[in-house]
Amino acid sequence: MGGALEAAAPHPRSPSIPPPPHNAPRADLLPGVPRASPPGRRAALFCRRVPLRPAPGMHRAGGLWRRRRRPGNGAALGTGPGTGPGAEADPGLVRASSPEVERRLRGLASVRRDFLNPGEAAELLRELEPVLGRRPYQFDHWDGAICGYRETERGRWGGAARAVLGRVAAAAFPPGRPPLPLVHVLDLHPRGHVRPHVDSVKFCGCTIAGVSLLSPSVMRLVSCRAPGQWLELLLEPGSLYVLRGAARYDFTHEILRDEESFFGGRRVPRGRRLALICRNAPHDTTPEPVGDSSAFIGGTETEPPLLQPPNKQ
Repeated sequence: MGGALEAAAPHPRSPSIPPPPHNAPRADLLPGVPRASPPGRRAALFCRRVPLRPAPGMHRAGGLWRRRRRPGNGAALGTGPGTGPGAEADPGLVRASSPEVERRLRGLASVRRDFLNPGEAAELLRELEPVLGRRPYQFDHWDGAICGYRETERGRWGGAARAVLGRVAAAAFPPGRPPLPLVHVLDLHPRGHVRPHVDSVKFCGCTIAGVSLLSPSVMRLVSCRAPGQWLELLLEPGSLYVLRGAARYDFTHEILRDEESFFGGRRVPRGRRLALICRNAPHDTTPEPVGDSSAFIGGTETEPPLLQPPNKQ
């Protein structure tokens, strides 16, 4: 070869055919010559259109297949792990007077952050505002436990609210002890508050659970036997709190008024607060509270001076 490049010989089975001139007529357009179908069209004749079936948990939105967001799933909403209905209590939302009190009430008084997503909270407000808006705020209560409130009991709910309440029942109440069908809706005025009380064993069983909306607030629990023992819960909008066992029977609970609303050194400004409170039915073997029964909601005895309703002006 001497370093020179030789021209490649034509393939023996493919004789070299000179290309047609650029102005030569196309063979498939000549009379009597069958016209060939374009490759894409020819392929389409042998293809059958099969509808797509979405994978489990997917839906079509904006021309794309996307994964459905589960209600209350904080991870799907970008709020991070440890949120939603399956989340554990957030220890950062609980503070106690001593490690002993914290250990005693661990698992009995708890808060779950972001139990509701913003869409669910908006649906609950949309359903409740027309009902509550027709009622004036009251600054006394039949047993003196609440100041600056309006309330209702509701048993019929829309689909979004039913889903939320179903998750509350699964997350907070023990098997065989479901919540009562009527939900207590408490609308607290910005200047209102809930005084220390223990829910009456005549009307409430072993568990109390509440979903908080609108304003953050601080719930304080104080021992009926030793007032120096206390535990506080920071209730953020969309959170779920649960009281059971000793936290329900042996400690009073209250919602602090705005001027007292602090969580440690953090100021928690109080605005209008809305709560959906679920309770289960009393049990035949419900233990009697250890404190003065006259201080309990539903008690028939004379309330102590702290719980007397204020004089109407």
